[in-house]
Amino acid sequence: MKKFASFLIFIFTISMLSQNPSNIFEKYPVFSECAEETVSELEHCFNYTLQQFVFTNYKIPEVVFSEDYKGKVEVLFEIDKEGAFKVLYVDGFYSELKEEAKRVFGMLPKITPATYNGNPAYIQFTLPIQIPLEEPNRNNAEVSSEELLKEKQDLLKLEYDSIEKLPYSSQEFRSNINIPLSHQNYSRFDPYLNKVGLNNHTAQKPFVYSEVNTYYNFEEENKKIAKNKTSWFGRKWWNEHMVTLTTKDFWMTLDPGVDLQVGKDTDADLNTYNNTRMVYVQGGIGKNFNFYATIQESQGKFADYFNRYAESIKPAGGNPAIIPGRGIAKDFKSDQYDYPVATGYISYTPSKYFNIQLGHGKNFLGDGYRSLLLSDNASSYPFLKINTTIWKFKYTNTWMSLRDVRPEVVDAGSFRTKYFANHYLSYNVTKRLNIGLFESVIWETGNDRGFDLNYINPIIFYRAIEFSTGSRGGNAIIGLTAKYKVNDRVNIYSQLIIDEFSSSDIFGGEGSYKNKIGYQIGAKYYDAFGLKNLYLQAEYNRVRPYTYSHNSVVLNYGHNNQSMAHTLGANFSEFIAIARYHRGRIFGDLKFIVAKRGLEFNTTEDSYFYGGDIYGTEDNRPSANGNELAQGNTTDFLHVEFQAGYLINPATNLKVYGSVIFRDFQPLTNTETTFENQTTWVNFGIRTDLFNWYNDF
Repeated sequence: MKKFASFLIFIFTISMLSQNPSNIFEKYPVFSECAEETVSELEHCFNYTLQQFVFTNYKIPEVVFSEDYKGKVEVLFEIDKEGAFKVLYVDGFYSELKEEAKRVFGMLPKITPATYNGNPAYIQFTLPIQIPLEEPNRNNAEVSSEELLKEKQDLLKLEYDSIEKLPYSSQEFRSNINIPLSHQNYSRFDPYLNKVGLNNHTAQKPFVYSEVNTYYNFEEENKKIAKNKTSWFGRKWWNEHMVTLTTKDFWMTLDPGVDLQVGKDTDADLNTYNNTRMVYVQGGIGKNFNFYATIQESQGKFADYFNRYAESIKPAGGNPAIIPGRGIAKDFKSDQYDYPVATGYISYTPSKYFNIQLGHGKNFLGDGYRSLLLSDNASSYPFLKINTTIWKFKYTNTWMSLRDVRPEVVDAGSFRTKYFANHYLSYNVTKRLNIGLFESVIWETGNDRGFDLNYINPIIFYRAIEFSTGSRGGNAIIGLTAKYKVNDRVNIYSQLIIDEFSSSDIFGGEGSYKNKIGYQIGAKYYDAFGLKNLYLQAEYNRVRPYTYSHNSVVLNYGHNNQSMAHTLGANFSEFIAIARYHRGRIFGDLKFIVAKRGLEFNTTEDSYFYGGDIYGTEDNRPSANGNELAQGNTTDFLHVEFQAGYLINPATNLKVYGSVIFRDFQPLTNTETTFENQTTWVNFGIRTDLFNWYNDF
């Protein structure tokens, strides 16, 4: 360092942070070297001794010296009542300069503290260190009181005080946080995304706010229906998030939420309810990193058909039910359920081309009400998702960890794990036509296989990998989608799913059980018949027997005893008609579903698997050929649902509503578990609408 000193100039000034020193203490802090000095000389001695100590011990970092840097390092420090030095804040161009300043001040010994009114006192100073350095001059180591005040005002601010609190300005709408996946909410902006000529992609859901806000300005739309409230309670109840926090590089919202329902299944003479309390938080750090989490604690009892289905898919381990779409439930009181749910994710967007999400939640692929590829029907699961958007393409890669919770596969008290990976490529062929290519594979962890690294490759064809890992080691599925925009108000969409691609079985006309295909075709009509905000949708779904199932049951297209695709599983045809309307905060939905389903008998006389329940084993099929749609216990199914409500708070999607469901279930043969029944379920509630909850099965 002596070699360095020949180039360096050292200039020290010490300044007090607050008032004139004489107003804060009556005697300066005393180094041991200054013990013999008079009181009037203590300030000068303190300044010189500190300067000399820093000069002797401060080592210029190599990176600073090599770049011939000229500048200064500002150190805010405190001497406490025990005489110890404590660095409060350091400001400098190079982090190496700042770290070196902290190191040097950490070497300073304890000294005699300053005093005020005869008692020890703490005091704060600022020390600007000019770079290059120069050895201090004993006769020129003083600073005038005017300079002290100037340093106080202009040089440094306390680190804590420099944190600026900014007003919240709807940062979520410009962020890469997912828009809560709700069909009713999505219908509000779906028309804006489906105009002819737009180069966006609407199949990969949930959307993130930033990609939708380009076409549908959430903030402006919310302002149109905002209540003129000035009180804190009025603003928070009607228009705003409960808690907001915004700084230059960070924002966050925190809200409580509820899903409180009371109702009655009139046919079963059964009172129903749901009591969900939740809290959810979302925010962003910098421009590229976002986060979201929700925690829910719930108890409930539902319509008779809903309760029976929830109990029919109960997991191993003694818990009585799995609440469809929510999660495993435990007993509550004598005939009710307690089911906690927690979801969340982090979202990282390194550039405009990529968004990466890691979390626990759900995903959806398609433009319809149902999806034959991947839906949000099942419980939440861990996932890693990468969205890549460039030119006319959007490519989605998703890896998931699923659970098989059947009693026969539980090992040592833990549920069996299987993995699910899929690719979906969306391509805007023209300004009207979009096509999509889909492939997925499910594999188990048997033979200590774990997560198979073969499936990390984001572009390889899974079918080839499945063959290389063993025919029973994985279950690969492929699919096609298409959407055509007839005009700005009408579009047509479709899906095709192929479970086992065996052309001879698909086109052979013999009804092979390997003919495992399904398709969907639908249409949407926006501002129908010229009535603004009237949304009409019609959809037809048809899935052949044994689709989504597998000869190794663990490899089926399921999670937590629920289908990862269509709610009805397989072996059905279904027609859906939906009408949605909103005006301001008022909304109404009408849904009509008619289906023909093929269920299993599950009796001692007939225990065959007919291909409806995806958790059946194909090895138990009644025949290899001659399989027809809705075979087995053919059931006519009707579901009609009407809901109307009022959006209390658009920022939190808090709604009050009433609904009525009429359901008619007519099987060919009544058995112990499958029998003719009708349901009229009337329900009223207040709900924070953050997810789809399907009652139509």
